[in-house]
Amino acid sequence: MEVKDSNGTLLQEGDSVTVIKDLKVKGSSATIKRGTVVKKIRLTDDAEEIEGRVERTVMVLKTCFLKKV
Repeated sequence: MEVKDSNGTLLQEGDSVTVIKDLKVKGSSATIKRGTVVKKIRLTDDAEEIEGRVERTVMVLKTCFLKKV
């Protein structure tokens, strides 16, 4: 399974990505700001989602809002 970021670059386990758009967190009043770096990502079973640690919380993020660093 190939996992690609918003630019079509292949992502692998352990890569670092940057958020390209302010994202509201479901179930919270928090917002992930544009430019936030997510390090050491993990791939999920879904090709359109990755798992990463943002501000000490593990979250699942859509790859269409991410860019490889």
